[in-house]
Amino acid sequence: MTTSSSSSHLSEYVTNRQGKFLLFQIEEEEFGIEILKVKEIIGGMMELTRIPRTPEFVQGVINLRGKVIPILDLRAKFGFSFEDYNDRTCIIVVEVHGEEGVVLIGIAVDSVAEVLNISSEVISPSPSFGSTLDTSYILGLAKIKGQVKTLIDIDKIIASEELVLLSSL
Repeated sequence: MTTSSSSSHLSEYVTNRQGKFLLFQIEEEEFGIEILKVKEIIGGMMELTRIPRTPEFVQGVINLRGKVIPILDLRAKFGFSFEDYNDRTCIIVVEVHGEEGVVLIGIAVDSVAEVLNISSEVISPSPSFGSTLDTSYILGLAKIKGQVKTLIDIDKIIASEELVLLSSL
């Protein structure tokens, strides 16, 4: 691949990932999700109904205006240590697209920060960690005010077999 072709590919990659992102926090890390995927933000945790024999990152389900919404704990999904929910904990209800169609899922996060319009100039592709680590869920890394925010693709965080399970709850 030539240099001009490489920079053209990088430019196309980054351009397709710019836009408005909802920033949220897990521990000290900030992540961003495309705002078009977000359907609702619920401040605080609602009462959960636990579902037996589900993966540990599935916290249970909530009743949101008559709809049963599965709740995933992104701390557990990303491998962070467990923390009790507190008054800053939020549920972000997102639309996930998979082979089973569109599923509404709530993701529990430590806190929601802000919505930012992130331009392509500050987004870099995710680094390669070799073939043993799947980073396909990372849209890119945004450098904002001296910090790096990980932009994620919610459709790729949840494996297709997990989505089948969640759509049946």
